[in-house]
Amino acid sequence: MRPLNAVIFESACQIANAIHAKALFVHADLIKDYPLPSGMLEQTDVVLVTQQEKMPEPSAEVTSILRLPPIPLTRMARIKLAVVMGLSEGYVSTGDKVVCLTGVPSLNYLDCIVVIDIGKEHELLTASDFSRIAEHIPSQVFEAVLNLAVELASQGREGKPVGTIFVIGDHEKVLQFSRQTIFNPFHGYPEEERNVLNPQLRDTLKEFSALDGAFIIREDGVVLCAGRHLNVGPAPNIDLPQGLGSRHVAAAGITAITDAIAIVISESTGDVRVFQNGAVFLEIEKPPR
Repeated sequence: MRPLNAVIFESACQIANAIHAKALFVHADLIKDYPLPSGMLEQTDVVLVTQQEKMPEPSAEVTSILRLPPIPLTRMARIKLAVVMGLSEGYVSTGDKVVCLTGVPSLNYLDCIVVIDIGKEHELLTASDFSRIAEHIPSQVFEAVLNLAVELASQGREGKPVGTIFVIGDHEKVLQFSRQTIFNPFHGYPEEERNVLNPQLRDTLKEFSALDGAFIIREDGVVLCAGRHLNVGPAPNIDLPQGLGSRHVAAAGITAITDAIAIVISESTGDVRVFQNGAVFLEIEKPPR
């Protein structure tokens, strides 16, 4: 009997060729026993998705590698993160079709093929155009904050659930529509020490995630303040899903009147939602225990 990974991978290649997919996203941590076949794809890029810091040198067929945070994620959460990071990096664009391969890490084989038509898919990605994020916010900054939020949502802080908001971009206008509720813990520190791209800042951000209010982050990744109250109401003419609380209302409101994006961690569920133009663009569910 042929290995399951071989059957799944070859089927995915056939689908990618038939629909002229821009990219094939493969959860690389599940294909250790099956090297990527050569010559099976016609015009489709291969993007490996991994949660490992280091992985073996990929074959020549691999176009790019995306690294997700090393935390438990559902199949769909992995796919959502991979696609939105691919959009952020410019590997795929609105209007492209992509084929995604994933599975359950503990079983160590691929078992799921998902086809996404970016811009038309409203279950996985609920906004029609992601390009404005890439125009205003560097991909490294967006991915660093998104990965931090997903990690915080999964692990909490010292075992306790965390709920907070990260607002990125259009900082001057965001500051106009917000006010400081506590002493700003980031005031007076050098910018290089409070940039989200600085690995040493991660623990500090996790520590201050327990504060009420939002983090305001400049387009280049510099954290301007924490504990900021967003002085906005519900976004006009936009219906949020039922059950979302005040953090989500504030995130929708601030992104409706600015070019910022907001990443919200729900304290009650551990889900992460990304807001753009007053609406939820991406939702990543916390895996069940």
